[in-house]
Amino acid sequence: MKVLFTLKQYVKMLIQNRYLPYIYRKACCNPVQKGRILFADAHHDTLTGNMKAVYQSLVHKDYDIAIYCRDIQKMSAKDMLKFMKQFMQAYAQAEYVFINSYFLPVSSCRKRKETTVVQLWHSGGLMKKMGYDTTEDIPKYYKGNPTANYDLVTVSAPCCEAVWEKALHLSQGTAKALGLARTDIYFDKEWNADNKCRFYQRYPEARNKKICVYAPSFEGNAAHPYNRGIESGILDIMKHLEKEWFFIIKVHPHMEKNYPMYHCDFSTEELFAVTDLLITDYSSVVYDYLIYQKSFLLYAPDLEEYKQQRGFYLEYESLPAPIITSSDALEAAMREQAWLPYASDLVKCYQEYMGACDGHATDKILKKLSLYS
Repeated sequence: MKVLFTLKQYVKMLIQNRYLPYIYRKACCNPVQKGRILFADAHHDTLTGNMKAVYQSLVHKDYDIAIYCRDIQKMSAKDMLKFMKQFMQAYAQAEYVFINSYFLPVSSCRKRKETTVVQLWHSGGLMKKMGYDTTEDIPKYYKGNPTANYDLVTVSAPCCEAVWEKALHLSQGTAKALGLARTDIYFDKEWNADNKCRFYQRYPEARNKKICVYAPSFEGNAAHPYNRGIESGILDIMKHLEKEWFFIIKVHPHMEKNYPMYHCDFSTEELFAVTDLLITDYSSVVYDYLIYQKSFLLYAPDLEEYKQQRGFYLEYESLPAPIITSSDALEAAMREQAWLPYASDLVKCYQEYMGACDGHATDKILKKLSLYS
């Protein structure tokens, strides 16, 4: 897998440093079009998360909007190059470009000053290291800057700004604590009530039970994700506790093809309203969940190894939850409700790491860009 990963990085470098800049320069013969807005993603075939929230606020206004969303892992090399070429041609004439994660074409050239690139980074809070702070994201041998051209990066709280700027090699002041657009919907009572209703219609057997969602992160990289928690005996625990608890396993989108048996019709976000207990490991989903001020457990059987290999931006032990490293201890923690002593610290943690997510993030982002919804 490491050989394949390395090979892909060299292919990326060739595309980023040669092919895409050439396409962009040719397309620059035409002027930037005022009101031309692009949404781009190389991991999904449709708009998701922060981009979807921003798009929904702009789509009925007088803007020329185009969407370039494709999961390139599913594409042939020919189709991928065609997709990137089409994007670069549009990019050269766009006034605004919104992305939600790494998107190689955006950073492949010296963009025009009239174009504003907005990185609506998909995760909140501070958890595992990312970007240039870990070789699992950006290898040391990678030539080219996969985070170039960002004019604005939106983050969930002031404490994230300096960390993001260092991790993504950004100029000071590029990261702004305007909140995450996708979290606005969490404050919508009707949306939460509808999710509850649909959940119990889909899972009537969950009535009169407590709901536990296990949402582990992925390790490795997007091309080769894996997770050790799923294989560590947690399924046996679920069987032991099934009289009292109803369990949902919600794997990271990058792992869905590896674990198709755990498919759930609801997004993780749609499950928050009905969830009584969240179990995760190193996933930033815990920060989204903090908005609901509900308890969680951290199940990390490979914690010490993970600290050495990937590392964290915070003291993992500072999070307001018990940390469990074995399946036996996890079962005991659930029976004893080991999360209860931490409940009083949830609000403080939310304010520190997600304080800018106040239900008005989208409006703040658009106001910052002079794009009024």
